[in-house]
Amino acid sequence: MSTKRTILKHLNNIEEYMCALLLAVFVILLFLQILLRQFFQYSIPWGDEVATYMFVWFAYLGAVVAAKMSAHNRVSFHFKWFPPIVKTISETIADLLWVAFNLYFVYLSHDFVFNKMNLFWKSQTTGIPMKYFYMILPIAFTLMTIRILWNNYERLVKGVETLDPETKEIKKMEKINVQNSAV
Repeated sequence: MSTKRTILKHLNNIEEYMCALLLAVFVILLFLQILLRQFFQYSIPWGDEVATYMFVWFAYLGAVVAAKMSAHNRVSFHFKWFPPIVKTISETIADLLWVAFNLYFVYLSHDFVFNKMNLFWKSQTTGIPMKYFYMILPIAFTLMTIRILWNNYERLVKGVETLDPETKEIKKMEKINVQNSAV
Protein backbone atom coordinates (compact mmCIF):
# COMPACT_ATOMS: atom_id res chain seq x y z
CA MET A 1 0.00 0.00 0.00
CA SER A 2 1.41 3.37 -0.98
CA THR A 3 2.20 6.08 1.52
CA LYS A 4 -0.45 8.38 0.05
CA ARG A 5 -3.09 5.68 0.35
CA THR A 6 -2.08 4.95 3.95
CA ILE A 7 -2.28 8.62 4.90
CA LEU A 8 -5.70 8.97 3.24
CA LYS A 9 -6.94 5.85 5.04
CA HIS A 10 -5.88 7.25 8.41
CA LEU A 11 -7.36 10.69 7.62
CA ASN A 12 -10.61 8.98 6.64
CA ASN A 13 -10.71 7.32 10.06
CA ILE A 14 -9.62 10.32 12.15
CA GLU A 15 -13.01 10.61 13.89
CA GLU A 16 -12.85 6.95 14.88
CA TYR A 17 -9.34 7.37 16.29
CA MET A 18 -10.45 10.45 18.23
CA CYS A 19 -13.48 8.58 19.60
CA ALA A 20 -11.31 5.67 20.70
CA LEU A 21 -8.81 7.99 22.37
CA LEU A 22 -11.51 10.04 24.13
CA LEU A 23 -13.31 6.90 25.31
CA ALA A 24 -10.13 5.34 26.65
CA VAL A 25 -8.99 8.48 28.44
CA PHE A 26 -12.29 9.40 30.05
CA VAL A 27 -12.93 5.82 31.19
CA ILE A 28 -9.42 5.61 32.68
CA LEU A 29 -9.89 9.02 34.31
CA LEU A 30 -13.21 8.00 35.86
CA PHE A 31 -11.79 4.65 36.98
CA LEU A 32 -8.85 6.46 38.57
CA GLN A 33 -11.31 8.80 40.31
CA ILE A 34 -13.17 5.82 41.76
CA LEU A 35 -9.96 4.17 42.98
CA LEU A 36 -8.69 7.38 44.55
CA ARG A 37 -12.00 8.02 46.32
CA GLN A 38 -12.40 4.47 47.61
CA PHE A 39 -8.87 3.82 48.79
CA PHE A 40 -7.35 7.24 49.49
CA GLN A 41 -10.39 9.47 50.21
CA TYR A 42 -9.09 11.83 47.55
CA SER A 43 -10.29 12.81 44.12
CA ILE A 44 -8.75 14.75 41.29
CA PRO A 45 -10.50 18.13 41.49
CA TRP A 46 -10.86 18.52 37.73
CA GLY A 47 -11.37 14.84 36.90
CA ASP A 48 -15.15 14.62 36.71
CA GLU A 49 -15.51 17.86 34.78
CA VAL A 50 -12.87 16.97 32.19
CA ALA A 51 -14.34 13.46 31.83
CA THR A 52 -17.76 15.02 31.19
CA TYR A 53 -16.39 17.30 28.47
CA MET A 54 -14.52 14.37 26.93
CA PHE A 55 -17.75 12.36 26.92
CA VAL A 56 -19.58 15.18 25.14
CA TRP A 57 -16.86 15.37 22.48
CA PHE A 58 -16.97 11.57 22.20
CA ALA A 59 -20.75 11.63 21.65
CA TYR A 60 -20.61 14.28 18.92
CA LEU A 61 -17.70 12.62 17.13
CA GLY A 62 -19.56 9.32 17.45
CA ALA A 63 -22.45 10.94 15.58
CA VAL A 64 -19.98 11.85 12.83
CA VAL A 65 -18.77 8.24 12.68
CA ALA A 66 -22.39 7.06 12.46
CA ALA A 67 -23.00 9.48 9.57
CA LYS A 68 -19.86 8.17 7.86
CA MET A 69 -21.15 4.58 8.12
CA SER A 70 -24.75 5.57 7.24
CA ALA A 71 -25.71 4.10 10.60
CA HIS A 72 -27.85 6.94 11.96
CA ASN A 73 -31.32 6.02 13.07
CA ARG A 74 -33.80 7.01 10.43
CA VAL A 75 -37.15 5.84 9.22
CA SER A 76 -36.28 4.22 5.92
CA PHE A 77 -37.94 0.82 5.97
CA HIS A 78 -40.70 2.10 3.67
CA PHE A 79 -38.14 2.98 0.98
CA LYS A 80 -37.60 -0.68 0.15
CA TRP A 81 -41.10 -0.86 -1.40
CA PHE A 82 -40.46 2.13 -3.66
CA PRO A 83 -39.19 1.73 -7.21
CA PRO A 84 -35.39 2.21 -7.26
CA ILE A 85 -35.48 5.73 -8.75
CA VAL A 86 -38.12 6.91 -6.24
CA LYS A 87 -36.11 5.35 -3.41
CA THR A 88 -32.94 7.12 -4.58
CA ILE A 89 -34.70 10.48 -4.94
CA SER A 90 -36.44 10.15 -1.56
CA GLU A 91 -33.22 9.24 0.25
CA THR A 92 -31.35 12.07 -1.46
CA ILE A 93 -34.02 14.62 -0.51
CA ALA A 94 -33.99 13.35 3.08
CA ASP A 95 -30.19 13.64 3.20
CA LEU A 96 -30.27 17.14 1.69
CA LEU A 97 -32.76 18.22 4.37
CA TRP A 98 -30.41 16.77 6.96
CA VAL A 99 -27.50 18.68 5.40
CA ALA A 100 -29.58 21.90 5.46
CA PHE A 101 -30.30 21.40 9.16
CA ASN A 102 -26.61 20.69 9.84
CA LEU A 103 -25.47 23.79 7.97
CA TYR A 104 -27.97 25.94 9.85
CA PHE A 105 -26.73 24.46 13.12
CA VAL A 106 -23.11 25.07 12.06
CA TYR A 107 -24.03 28.71 11.47
CA LEU A 108 -25.79 29.03 14.86
CA SER A 109 -23.10 27.22 16.83
CA HIS A 110 -20.27 29.08 15.10
CA ASP A 111 -22.01 32.36 15.85
CA PHE A 112 -22.47 31.33 19.48
CA VAL A 113 -18.94 30.05 20.03
CA PHE A 114 -17.05 32.80 18.22
CA ASN A 115 -19.32 35.84 18.54
CA LYS A 116 -21.74 35.54 21.45
CA MET A 117 -19.84 33.51 23.99
CA ASN A 118 -18.28 35.64 26.67
CA LEU A 119 -14.50 35.28 26.71
CA PHE A 120 -14.61 35.22 30.49
CA TRP A 121 -16.76 32.07 30.67
CA LYS A 122 -14.33 29.54 32.01
CA SER A 123 -14.49 25.97 33.17
CA GLN A 124 -15.14 25.74 36.93
CA THR A 125 -12.12 23.67 37.90
CA THR A 126 -9.64 23.94 35.04
CA GLY A 127 -10.09 27.61 34.15
CA ILE A 128 -10.07 26.74 30.43
CA PRO A 129 -12.32 29.02 28.36
CA MET A 130 -15.63 27.27 27.65
CA LYS A 131 -15.23 28.19 23.99
CA TYR A 132 -12.87 25.24 23.56
CA PHE A 133 -15.39 22.78 24.95
CA TYR A 134 -18.27 24.15 22.85
CA MET A 135 -16.16 24.17 19.70
CA ILE A 136 -17.21 20.57 19.11
CA LEU A 137 -20.61 21.81 17.92
CA PRO A 138 -19.55 23.52 14.68
CA ILE A 139 -16.78 20.94 14.15
CA ALA A 140 -19.04 17.90 14.48
CA PHE A 141 -21.90 19.26 12.39
CA THR A 142 -19.47 20.36 9.65
CA LEU A 143 -17.84 16.93 9.60
CA MET A 144 -21.25 15.25 9.62
CA THR A 145 -22.31 17.35 6.63
CA ILE A 146 -19.14 16.39 4.76
CA ARG A 147 -19.72 12.69 5.49
CA ILE A 148 -23.37 12.83 4.36
CA LEU A 149 -22.46 14.63 1.15
CA TRP A 150 -19.61 12.17 0.51
CA ASN A 151 -21.92 9.18 1.01
CA ASN A 152 -24.39 10.71 -1.44
CA TYR A 153 -21.61 11.38 -3.94
CA GLU A 154 -20.49 7.76 -3.74
CA ARG A 155 -24.07 6.49 -4.03
CA LEU A 156 -25.22 8.77 -6.85
CA VAL A 157 -22.03 9.22 -8.90
CA LYS A 158 -19.91 6.15 -8.22
CA GLY A 159 -22.77 3.73 -7.58
CA VAL A 160 -21.26 2.56 -4.29
CA GLU A 161 -23.86 2.03 -1.56
CA THR A 162 -22.58 2.77 1.96
CA LEU A 163 -24.20 0.21 4.22
CA ASP A 164 -24.30 0.45 7.97
CA PRO A 165 -22.57 -2.41 9.84
CA GLU A 166 -25.86 -4.01 10.85
CA THR A 167 -27.12 -4.18 7.24
CA LYS A 168 -23.77 -5.60 6.11
CA GLU A 169 -24.03 -8.33 8.73
CA ILE A 170 -27.62 -9.16 7.74
CA LYS A 171 -26.65 -9.42 4.06
CA LYS A 172 -23.71 -11.65 4.98
CA MET A 173 -25.99 -13.92 7.04
CA GLU A 174 -28.55 -14.06 4.19
CA LYS A 175 -25.78 -15.06 1.79
CA ILE A 176 -24.65 -17.84 4.15
CA ASN A 177 -28.25 -19.06 4.51
CA VAL A 178 -28.66 -19.17 0.72
CA GLN A 179 -25.42 -21.14 0.38
CA ASN A 180 -26.44 -23.56 3.15
CA SER A 181 -29.90 -24.12 1.66
CA ALA A 182 -28.36 -24.82 -1.74
CA VAL A 183 -26.29 -27.64 -0.27
